[in-house]
Amino acid sequence: MSKPALFGLTLNELIALAKEEKLPGFTAKQISEWLYKKEITSIDEMTNLSLKVRQQLSEKYCFGLSQPAKVSESTDGTKKYLFTTSNLKFVEAAYIPDNDRATLCVSSQVGCKMGCLFCMTGKQGFQGHLSAGEIINQLRSIPEWKNITNIVYMGMGEPFDNLDNVLKSLEILTSEWGMAMSPRRITVSTIGVIPAMKEFLERSNCHLAVSLHTPFDEERRMLMPIQNVYPIEEVVKEIRKFDFSGQRRVSFEYIMFNGINDTPRHVKEMSRLLNGLQCRVNLIRFHAIPDTPLKGSPDDVILEFRNALTAKGVFTTLRSSRGQDIQAACGLLSTKENMKRE
Repeated sequence: MSKPALFGLTLNELIALAKEEKLPGFTAKQISEWLYKKEITSIDEMTNLSLKVRQQLSEKYCFGLSQPAKVSESTDGTKKYLFTTSNLKFVEAAYIPDNDRATLCVSSQVGCKMGCLFCMTGKQGFQGHLSAGEIINQLRSIPEWKNITNIVYMGMGEPFDNLDNVLKSLEILTSEWGMAMSPRRITVSTIGVIPAMKEFLERSNCHLAVSLHTPFDEERRMLMPIQNVYPIEEVVKEIRKFDFSGQRRVSFEYIMFNGINDTPRHVKEMSRLLNGLQCRVNLIRFHAIPDTPLKGSPDDVILEFRNALTAKGVFTTLRSSRGQDIQAACGLLSTKENMKRE
């Protein structure tokens, strides 16, 4: 049986560990410094701990980092990293450099239970939650980790279906004792799991992104079964209760599907739904996945849609497509690798 990992523990958990191991109280802070601020990969390298303490820790715990199993690099500089999880499945992280920014898109689950029609990860079904350590490992174990300026939880899985581990990972990323990133550099995406979304908004200062994809009930139900449980109208109503007038942002992700959600009536309903809410809409080109009837909207339709929303006072951007030559669309690469093992 494998040893539990130190990497992924919060400061409070390290304090409890130190107490249990009868170590001095300051040991917890020393361990957190080594875990989250230094470039080490083993307990033996924690040189300000005595040899006896290092041996004591090594008997019960492992450091907890795991290197990528595979990396693919795109002609545009995007890299897709594949990681093996504790249940021997695969998850993906995408590194996206862009001038003075470098964004890392991380996964929060192995597969996903939400079953969105357009998502390859959903076709895998749900295969497990990632621990906080496994989430942050996607950052810490890539060679570019110190250059990352922004993190988005938009990889495999629904982050708010794994809320405890996601919040724990955010605490480690943003705390002064951890990686000390600004929460304004981190965005967590959801399809609209309202109870968990509320808890996230109350307990974290990171940005929120909501997968919208159509403002109409029947269409969204067809694209996203979650609409049956948490209608988008209710999701937006809940978001309006929180303050986004400062530096914290809320955005809405909108994949453009040809003939489905790209018409003037969608513009009109979107502007009604989001009226008065300080937010942005990110339009996203759809790149086909196997076994789906959906097709992406043509570029001229997308640009017209963006201009029409902007004219109605909705701040709207068009996200660049990256890494198409390396299957950077979420879930494609891990599905392929998982199928090799079956």
